[in-house]
Amino acid sequence: MRSGLIVQKVGMTRLFTEAGKHVPVTVLKLDKCQVVAQRTEEKDGYSAVQLGSGFAKVKRTSSAMRGHFAKAKVEPKRRVAEFRVSADNMIDVGAELSASHFIEGQKVDATGVSIGKGFAGAMKRHNFGGLRASHGVSISHRSHGSTGQCQDPGKVFKGKKMAGHMGDSRVTIQNLEVVKTDTTRGLVMVKGAVPGAKGGWVLLRDAIKRPLPDDLPYPAGLVADEAPVEGEATEEAPAEEVTEAVAEEVVDAAPAEEAAAEEAPAEESAAEEADEDKKDGE
Repeated sequence: MRSGLIVQKVGMTRLFTEAGKHVPVTVLKLDKCQVVAQRTEEKDGYSAVQLGSGFAKVKRTSSAMRGHFAKAKVEPKRRVAEFRVSADNMIDVGAELSASHFIEGQKVDATGVSIGKGFAGAMKRHNFGGLRASHGVSISHRSHGSTGQCQDPGKVFKGKKMAGHMGDSRVTIQNLEVVKTDTTRGLVMVKGAVPGAKGGWVLLRDAIKRPLPDDLPYPAGLVADEAPVEGEATEEAPAEEVTEAVAEEVVDAAPAEEAAAEEAPAEESAAEEADEDKKDGE
C-alpha cells in the first residue's frame, strides 16, 4: 500500500486527444508536498507517513507545530495529513513527492470537503419527487410529506431525510481517471467529479477497488529521482571554478602572444637586409 498526495484544486480545463476529442479535467497542483513524520509498528502500532503541503507563516503556526516541522527540517506547512502505508513503502522524512507518483490512465480516489450550499429543502438535498402538482395539493408541492408515525413511537427518528444543511462535508469520490501529469509544474489532471471548491485541499490515493498498474513508482514518485529533461539548462559551475578556468586560459595565451611579437621584428629585419643586399649588387 502506497502513500497518497496532498494536492490543491486549481480549477477545470480540457485536454485534446490524438483523435481530436476533448476531455474535461480538473487541475490539481502539488505545493511542496513533503514527508513530515513517520509512524512505525514498533513506536506507534501502525505504519504510516505524515505529509505536509503548502506554506504557512511562522507567526500563524503554533509553537508545538513549529517544533514538529523543525524536527523534520522542513518549512511550516499549511495542510498536514497521514496516509497508511505498508512497511516496505515507507518514505524518508523530508523527501518531496512529485506528480510522477501517479501515471496516466491510473484510477484514483479523491477525498475533500464538498462545497457548502446552506439550508436546502428535501427535494434538493435528498432528491425527493415532491407532492402531486395538481388539484388538492395546497402550496406544498415541494414539501417532504409526513415525518413520523402514530402516537407510538410519537417521535421523529434520528437520520430522517428532511430539509437541513447541505454540503460542506467530507466526501470521497472513487475511481477517477488520471488523464495527464506534468512533473515540471507539479500538476495532476483528473477526469471526474473532484470534491471541493477552487483552492480547496484534496487527498489523492490509489483506487482501492481497481488493480494497480505494473509501472507505478515504489515507494513513491520523488522529485529527487526525476532525471533532468533533455534541453533544460544544466547547473552553473561555481564562480570560483569559472574564474580559475579563465585565468588558466589567459596564462596559456600569454606565451603565444609573446612569441608572435618576437617573430614579427625578426621578419622585418630579414626584409631590410635583403633590400640592402640588392642595392649593393646594383
